[in-house]
Amino acid sequence: MGRMRKLLIPGVDKQLLVRDAAKLMPDLTRRRFISGGASLGALTLLTGCDVTDSFSAESMLTQISKFNDAVQAKLFNPNTLAPTFPESAITRPFPFNAYYALADAPDVDGSTWKLEVRGLVENKKSWTLDELYQLPQEKQITRHICVEGWSAIGSWTGTPLRHFLQLVGADMRAKYVWFNCADMDGYNSPLDMATALHPQTQMTFKFDNDILPRAYGYPMKIRVPTKLGFKNPKYVISLEVTNDYKGGYWEDQGYNSFSGS
Repeated sequence: MGRMRKLLIPGVDKQLLVRDAAKLMPDLTRRRFISGGASLGALTLLTGCDVTDSFSAESMLTQISKFNDAVQAKLFNPNTLAPTFPESAITRPFPFNAYYALADAPDVDGSTWKLEVRGLVENKKSWTLDELYQLPQEKQITRHICVEGWSAIGSWTGTPLRHFLQLVGADMRAKYVWFNCADMDGYNSPLDMATALHPQTQMTFKFDNDILPRAYGYPMKIRVPTKLGFKNPKYVISLEVTNDYKGGYWEDQGYNSFSGS
């Protein structure tokens, strides 16, 4: 094993350091960390760092996030399906959730909207909504699980993302599919390729058998029932197949990129 890096300023209160580091974790990660016995030893074990000179909790949490992502990616089984439910289990009304109010949600004109396709694909043509509606579609009733601790069951209809990636000649050996959205701050998020190719990962065009409402991401969202809610981007305007990790809106703020549900 390589030599551990020294990362703590002399005289720093280690208990306060652990407490501050935990505050920066997403709720689910923080609960797991605390229930597992939050300690300086746990932090150093996760990051491979001996906390002994210049240090910031943010830099250590970056290492923790990378560790968590790697472990979850190893555990992910692309053949395991998320649970499905009957129509009677659908949550109505299904909650709107975003970092802004519904009144501030993107109001996209579907008649002029086009999905841009970029990166490691053979066919980079843009797709109109009518063209996408012509693709084979499947319906799933699955649970949306939010990192904030709540969940809701919804009915989603759309095209399996793996079908679309095959159609445009995407390089399936690439590491990520990266999505950009029409949100005011340019919401974006990557999916690891294994999850992008999962049979339930979907380009969603309908909710509860009707055209996808503005509240849930019209004209298109990416439904990923094997991931936490923030990994289900709404109001998608482009996708890029890439080997470069480009970060994401919440990922850049400390949330794990893999974030399996």
